[in-house]
Amino acid sequence: MATPHISAQPGDFAPAVLMPGDPKRAARIAEQLLDEPRLVSDVRGIGAYTGLHEGKPLSVMASGMGQPSLSIYATELFTHFGVERIIRVGTAGGLAQGTKAGDVVIAIGAHTDSSINEKLCPGISFSATASWSLLSAAAQFAGNDPAVKVGPVVSRDLFYGNPPEQVKRLAELGTLGVEMEAAALYGIAANLHKEALAVLTISDHLFDPTQDMSPEERETKFQKSLAIAVAAALS
Repeated sequence: MATPHISAQPGDFAPAVLMPGDPKRAARIAEQLLDEPRLVSDVRGIGAYTGLHEGKPLSVMASGMGQPSLSIYATELFTHFGVERIIRVGTAGGLAQGTKAGDVVIAIGAHTDSSINEKLCPGISFSATASWSLLSAAAQFAGNDPAVKVGPVVSRDLFYGNPPEQVKRLAELGTLGVEMEAAALYGIAANLHKEALAVLTISDHLFDPTQDMSPEERETKFQKSLAIAVAAALS
C-alpha cells in the first residue's frame, strides 16, 4: 500500500531501483533506459518510474539530497514495495590523489560524520559497506578501465563548513570522494538484509577547482557510471 512519501501500490516497483538524488536526473535516466517508463509515484515532486530495460524490470526513483531524505525513501522501498536492491547513482567531489573529474567511483564503503548509523549497534563504530554481490558485478563490468576506481567515500551531513584539516586527512587515508547519501543507504540495507551500492561520478575535485563540472554537465555526463550501475542492478 502507499506510504506518506510514496504513492505507488504493491507491484509498481521492480526488485532493483536506481536512485539518483535529483528528480530531474531520475526522469532523464528513466527516459533513457526504460521501455515505456510508467510514473508510479510523484509525491512532493520525487518521481518514481518503472519499466523494462532489455526485457528486465527496472525502476528509477530520486532520493532528494542528504542522508535523512534518502533514508525515508530507501526504507519504504525495502519494507513496503518489495525492492531488494538499491543502487545510488550520483556525483561526488574528488578527494584522494589520482581521482579527477569524470572518473567513476564504485564505493566499497562509506565513512560518515553523521550519527545516522549509530543506532544499528550501540557502542560499535559500524562499517557501512556495499553488498558484495553488487560490488563484484559492478567491478567486473568495469573491467580494467583506469577511469573507474573502487574504494571508500565519505558521506557528509554538511555541504559547507567541513574542517579543512579533516578533509585533507580523509584524502591521505585514500578516501576517493565526498558525497551525502551512501553511508545511510548501506546501513539501511544491512539492517533490513537487502542489497545496496553507490556508483558515483566525480564532478569536481576539492583540491583542484579547475576541474569543476558545470550544472549542465552534472546532469548529463554520467553515462559510464550509469552503465555500471545498470549492470550491477540487473546482475
